[in-house]
Order: sequence, then structure tokens, then C-alpha cells
Amino acid sequence: MRQATAFWVERPGHGALRRQPLDEPRRGEVLVRTLYTGISRGTESVVFRGEVPESEHTRMRAPFQRGDFPAPVEYGYLNVGVVEDGPRALIGRTVFTLYPHQSAFVVPDSAVAVVPADIPARRAVLAGAVETAVNVLWDAAPLVGDRIAVIGAGMIGCAVARIASGLPGADVAIIDVDPDKAAVCERLGVAFCLPDQAPDERDLVIDTSGSEAGLQLALRCAATEGEIIEASWFGDRSVTLDLGGAFHSRRLSIRSSQVGMVSPRRRGTRSFADRMALAVALLRDPAFDALLTGDSSWRDLPGIMAGIADGSTPGLCHTIDWRDAA
Repeated sequence: MRQATAFWVERPGHGALRRQPLDEPRRGEVLVRTLYTGISRGTESVVFRGEVPESEHTRMRAPFQRGDFPAPVEYGYLNVGVVEDGPRALIGRTVFTLYPHQSAFVVPDSAVAVVPADIPARRAVLAGAVETAVNVLWDAAPLVGDRIAVIGAGMIGCAVARIASGLPGADVAIIDVDPDKAAVCERLGVAFCLPDQAPDERDLVIDTSGSEAGLQLALRCAATEGEIIEASWFGDRSVTLDLGGAFHSRRLSIRSSQVGMVSPRRRGTRSFADRMALAVALLRDPAFDALLTGDSSWRDLPGIMAGIADGSTPGLCHTIDWRDAA
């Protein structure tokens, strides 16, 4: 039986590579050989540290997750590979799959999204982040000419800002505590501000910071009757907000956004596959290469994941190269 190499969180704060059996594809399935995976810095750090709340163990399962929270668990959802076996129309095609970090795998052919030939394979790992950004913006429903603030210049925040900046007349700014993020925002064509320079009177504020301070700042940036979209996931951390002051008199609203369901605004007309196809198509924009800030061999994945989870390995999307994996 063929085998594949996979990354598992063996216990909170510790990951390892495993060899495991690889099923033979049946009718309606594809065998994919992985080229690159991407690390979803926020969510995968929460998983790696064992911080998924017990109440969310079912809802936060990745589509092809093995094992259970907190550990041992094989988790991830940014995978780009080449179809080696399956329906003739897919053999040799580059595809994106919501699959964990693994050198090869078998899934239903309906689970893969074909990556057009004019999109580089490494950039295509961002499809999951762009899909999230699409859902956030469907939830937020920005209007022509809106003044928009995005709190947090992470992978999701940057993807949201880049897409929103294409709205005619939109004034989009990203706010982050890290001044080094200014260079990434410049490549994205979006204004960057530190928190003490954050603009106010924003019609729409989208928080992707994953921090209590970021959400509090979002309240300060919003205009009267403005909306705050909370797109972060805090895991098992509690958040305290100051809802005194002008929160009520300015009639502010806070709404959540989560990619696990298609936005209610589009649920009647768009499927998960439609949303993913749109995300992949948007990656024709070469500006998204600014989000690819690191690359390592699959052999180094346990150490890289630990460094990302403890903050010692900075950046946005760190990709893992599987091209020479068995």
C-alpha cells in the first residue's frame, strides 16, 4: 500500500511528521500529489496551542481533519497539488483543496477546485484566505464610496482590504500595530496606519486582528450608525469591551462573520463551490503575492508551526514546499 507523509499536532505545542497509508482512489475520487500547503497563521496557531474551546470542537473541524481536538489531530486547509489519478479531465490539473498538510491524498473529485494555468501554484494556496475575505465582504456589504477600515494586517485582513479597494470610490485603510506591515500594504495598494493614527468616521470597520485591543479600536473608528464586522476567531480567550461612552448614542452595531457557512446575503444563490471558484479567480491579481512572506521544506514543518504559534516566526502566509516529498 502506498504511503504519504502528514503533519500532526501530537499534543498542544508539539507537532510531528507521520507516515500513514494512502488509499487507492475509487470511482468519483482523485489522487492528488501536493505541491504546496499554506499555514493559516491565526486558526492553525490556536489549534497548535490546544486552544479550541470544547464547545467548538465540532464546528471548527476542518473538512478533511483526522483526529480530534485538542490532539492528536491532523489539521489544515490550504493545499495545492496536481491530480495524478482520477477522472481523465482532471489528470494533470493543478487543484486547490481544503486539505491538511500532507504529501498526497485521496478525496472526492467534487472537493477540488481547478486552478487556472495563469495562476502560480504557490499563490493558489491563498484561495482559502481569499474565500474567507469574499464571505466577510458578502456579510459586510460595502457600498460605493464607503470609508472602510480593516483592523489587522494579517492574511485575511490584507485579502479583505485588497478586494474592497476595487470598489469604486472606496477609501480603504488597514490599521496594525506592526510598522513592518506598511510595506505589504503598499504592494497591495492600500493605505496603512498605526493605531494612534487610525482614521475615524468609517462607514464600515472590519476587525481581523484577533485581539481585544483591535476590536476596541474598531468601535472608535466607526462613524455614527457605523457597522463593525468581527471576522476574528478568539478560540478560548475571553474578550472585554468598553461599551460605555458613545457606543449607544452613536448607535454602533457589531456583527460576526465566519467562513463555515455561506453569507446569508448570498446563501440562496451561491454554493460553497461557487464561492471557492470566485476566490480562485480573484487570485489572478498578482498583488496577492505580497501575502506570501515565507517558504520552507516540508521537513521543517514541525519547527515552523511552533515558531508561528509562539510568535517567533513573523509574516503572513508561510508556505510549505512538498514537491520532493515521498
